Amino acid sequence: MDTTASLEANPTLELLRKRRSVVAKNMGEPGPSREELDLILEAAIRVPDHGKIGPWRFQVLGKPAQAMLGDVLAAEFASRIPEANEKQIEFERERPQRAPVLIVVSSNVNREHSVPEFEQMLSCGAVCMNLLNAAVAMGYAAQWLTEWPAYNDTVKQALGVSADQHIVGLMYIGTALEAPSERVRPDLATAVSYPEVIPVP
Repeated sequence: MDTTASLEANPTLELLRKRRSVVAKNMGEPGPSREELDLILEAAIRVPDHGKIGPWRFQVLGKPAQAMLGDVLAAEFASRIPEANEKQIEFERERPQRAPVLIVVSSNVNREHSVPEFEQMLSCGAVCMNLLNAAVAMGYAAQWLTEWPAYNDTVKQALGVSADQHIVGLMYIGTALEAPSERVRPDLATAVSYPEVIPVP
């Protein structure tokens, strides 16, 4: 089998092999249109979802909503770190405004369902990865972050995420201002094995 020819005939596989995140601060306009966002989100939800629960929710934040979230982050950061200077506080205000579009992915786990919570959270992670790949496939830059705001109760409350749920991803999407450099990837040999037998207890 000609592997090179196979990859050329399979651009989806090549995209998955070569996908690279672009840091949010290196993104600019344009971002995806509403129609493009619908396509990205449609692709995002095509993930394993045991029990057909849909244990995830999306909030698409444009610039006005990003600015409001930035005010929340700045105030929360200043209240928690009284010694913070104006430059640091302003950095937090700008944090959610680094890219044209910010999508907040949160969990909507049904803990009464027979499907374990762990599996529902795995579906949330799969949604974020699909979203990332779909944005890149459409020609945009994207980055999946959490950082401290994802774990902050005040931020969760501002976004309407209940205390018993999680912010799974802050997904930044825009146009790359510069090509990202490649990063070191794990050696497959350290993560993959092909056992011929499995020890029997």
